[in-house]
Amino acid sequence: MLEKYKHIIWDWNGTIINDVDLSVQLINKLLEQRSMKPLSLEDYKNVFTIPVKNYYAMLGFDFTIEPFEIVGGQWMDEYERRKFECGLYDGISNIIEKVSQLGIGQSILSAYSQHTLEEMAEYFGLTKYFSHIVGLDNIYAAGKLHLGKELMARLKNGKGETLLIGDTVHDFEVASEIGADCVLIASGHQSIKKLEQLGCLVVNNAKELLEK
Repeated sequence: MLEKYKHIIWDWNGTIINDVDLSVQLINKLLEQRSMKPLSLEDYKNVFTIPVKNYYAMLGFDFTIEPFEIVGGQWMDEYERRKFECGLYDGISNIIEKVSQLGIGQSILSAYSQHTLEEMAEYFGLTKYFSHIVGLDNIYAAGKLHLGKELMARLKNGKGETLLIGDTVHDFEVASEIGADCVLIASGHQSIKKLEQLGCLVVNNAKELLEK
């Protein structure tokens, strides 16, 4: 399946790097500090969404009392402190290497902050595989549609030549808006039930990308 594309756009969080467990730990710390009910992994994957601010609101955070910028900043400060506890998903580096060997271009498109995205890609030895590494200029993960449009304009690919691989409804929305095909991986931040409602191909894990 991957071989028919000229370029593959990868999401980062929950697609290349497995930061789901850490994300659950950190949101539960914020909830427990405010005497709010913690989330199970299943709960998290059912409620998580982008923009992240909406997900906090659904959990019951009251931004009239405590602005999102403060709560979200606390989450991100702790994430930044612990981010290297996370590892790549099993087999993902081999897939990226294989795609490179096939002569297919690759980019990262993320709602993660640009500086840290570049830092982590370099840390895991992945920078060499990507012609573009594109992230936000802030820490609040409001979305990446505008970045996706800019990236597609730079790629200059025609219809059916670009594939976006992600793990969320937002990745599907971005792919649809920018004219890319989409595959979603259900081992990331949203439940397979949510992803399968979208009508695109959903795989259980990254390794299945080579089997389709």
